[in-house]
Amino acid sequence: MKAFKALVVSALALLISGQAFAADKTGWPSGLRFLAGPPGGNWFALGGALSEMWSHDVMQVTSGTGGGVSNIINVDRSKGDMGFSVASLQSAAEAGIPPFKEKTKNVAVLANAYPQVTYFIARQDFLTKHDVKDLGDLVEKKVPVRFATLKPGTSSEFIIAHLFDTGYGVDYRDAIKSWGGSVQYASYSDGADLIADNHIDVFAFSVGEVAAIVMNIESQAKVKLLSVDKAALAAMEKKFKTYTYTIKAGGPYKCVDKPVEAIGDYTSVVIRKDLPDSLAYELAKAMLKNQKSLSEAVKDFSSMTAKANSESKLPIHPGARKFWIEAAKAGK
Repeated sequence: MKAFKALVVSALALLISGQAFAADKTGWPSGLRFLAGPPGGNWFALGGALSEMWSHDVMQVTSGTGGGVSNIINVDRSKGDMGFSVASLQSAAEAGIPPFKEKTKNVAVLANAYPQVTYFIARQDFLTKHDVKDLGDLVEKKVPVRFATLKPGTSSEFIIAHLFDTGYGVDYRDAIKSWGGSVQYASYSDGADLIADNHIDVFAFSVGEVAAIVMNIESQAKVKLLSVDKAALAAMEKKFKTYTYTIKAGGPYKCVDKPVEAIGDYTSVVIRKDLPDSLAYELAKAMLKNQKSLSEAVKDFSSMTAKANSESKLPIHPGARKFWIEAAKAGK
C-alpha cells in the first residue's frame, strides 16, 4: 500500500510539474511568424495548416512564403520565428558551408516532420532524342537541356546545386549554358506548366514522398524520373548527411516503371533558439496532437514520430526536446 501511495504521489508530482511547465508563458511574444515555402508546394500548404492550428491551440501565428535557405537565415536573424527547412541545410548552416556565409547561432529544430525527396522529372521525347537514361548521362553527354528549378534560397536549389557540384563536379548554371542549354527559376506550379507545355525539358525540385506535383505533370505530358548515380549519392551523404531514397515502381507515380534512386533528406521545422522553452514545448505538443488533421493538408506529415524526434542528432530546442522525450516514453 505504501509503495502504491508513493507511486501515486510521484505520478501526481510529475503531472503537476508538466502542467506548470506547459502553462508558464513568461517571455512569450504576442505572436509568431512562420516562414513556409513557395506557392504550389507541400510547404506552402502545410505552413498554412500549421499556422491555423497553432493560432487555435497555442498562440497567434501568421504564415508567409519562404525557402529552405532563407528561412534558416531569417530565423537566425529574428526576421521570422519559425520556418521549414531540411536536415542537410541545417547541417550546412551549423558548419557555415555556402550558401551560409557564417555559422548560425540562433536556430534550433522544433521537429523533423517527414522525408524530403529531390526529383528530376524529364520529358520522354527529350530523353529519347538525346539517349539520356539518368542524370549522369545528362552531364557526361553535355546535353543542351532547357532546365528549371526553384529559385536560389530554396532547399530545392541548394540540394540541386550541391548535387551537381559535389556529385558531378560542375556548376550547373555555367555548365548547362556552356552546353547550349538554358536555366530558369520557377515556382512549383509554374515549373509544372512549363514542362507540360514543352517550354523546358527537365524540372528539378525537392518535395515530400507523395508529390501531387509529379502526378499533375505526368497527367499532362509523357515524362520520366531520372535516377542519380550511386557515386554522386554517396558524395552527398558524406558531406550533407543525406541518404539514398528509392522511388519504387508501382507506387504513386505512373511514370516510374523501374526503381529510381534519388536524394533523400528530412523536412524540418526550425525555430528561434531564444524563444522560451515552454513555448517550444507547447508548439511541439500541438503538432503531435493535431497530426491526423494536419496530414490532410500534406499526407507525408503522418510519418512524423515522437521517437524519431527524441533521437534526432540535430540540435533540438530544449523545450521541444523535453516534449518529444516525454511523448516517446509514453509511446505516442
